[in-house]
Amino acid sequence: MQTMIDLIDKKLDEYLPIIYPEDIFKAMKYTVTLPGKRLRPVMCLETTRMLGGDMNKAIPTACAIEMLHAQSLIHDDLPCMDNDDFRRGNPSNHKVFGEANAVLAGDALLTFAPQLIIEKSELSPETVLKLVHEFTKWGGAYALIAGQVVDIESEKGKFVKSPEETLQFIHNNKTGALFKLSMRTGAIIANADAEVMKEIDRFAQNFGLAFQIYDDIMDEISSFEELGKTVGKDKNSGKLTYASLYGLEEAKNKFSSHINICYDIIEKYDSEIISGIINKLSSRLTGV
Repeated sequence: MQTMIDLIDKKLDEYLPIIYPEDIFKAMKYTVTLPGKRLRPVMCLETTRMLGGDMNKAIPTACAIEMLHAQSLIHDDLPCMDNDDFRRGNPSNHKVFGEANAVLAGDALLTFAPQLIIEKSELSPETVLKLVHEFTKWGGAYALIAGQVVDIESEKGKFVKSPEETLQFIHNNKTGALFKLSMRTGAIIANADAEVMKEIDRFAQNFGLAFQIYDDIMDEISSFEELGKTVGKDKNSGKLTYASLYGLEEAKNKFSSHINICYDIIEKYDSEIISGIINKLSSRLTGV
């Protein structure tokens, strides 16, 4: 996994040169290259590899997904949204570059990333079109942005659906969408069939929910040093989370349920990396 992370970091640096006007490219590169687990691009590369595809042909798409993820973090941290001053242990983008440049950096990444898939991918035009369609679908109004909108509305106590349905909608879209994008694009590059794609979807959805439940729990019981961002913020702002709705114990039970489904699916494939990611999440909650 570390080899993949090093490769992704190298390519992200290469794909984002600092050119005129420097401020926007510095702001884009700042959040993209902050130290991180690179889970989403790693899962894109590993899905391609484990399904028999050429991992090297997935690198532009994997990097584009990390740029989309960085864009969502930049905008999520803005004062008009979650208003967080830190990300991955460093000042948030708007604290370094100002709110205007942070908004523009997010916008720039949202358009730069699919451009990267189109210009750098050594794939057929038909495959590139499929990848860009996946990118715009899962990163857009029907998924990632929809989840963010409902998340904001829920903080105001506005529920069109029940709190349980609202919470699942938020995290299927705000969190799960990017994991679906990561694994679906990897499967497309590997020319996976419809049955495999269905399993990949099911894995990604359950992993996304497990990951978010883990994040909700850690927000309540962890430290700034471990998370790299302000802790207890969700609880203090009255945010709808698995921990606030169900309590820590039931949230842990739900985490285990989703993670067990992930184990059942991934054991059919040869992926020590994805199994290792699941194991790491599970081990961190042991004894909590």
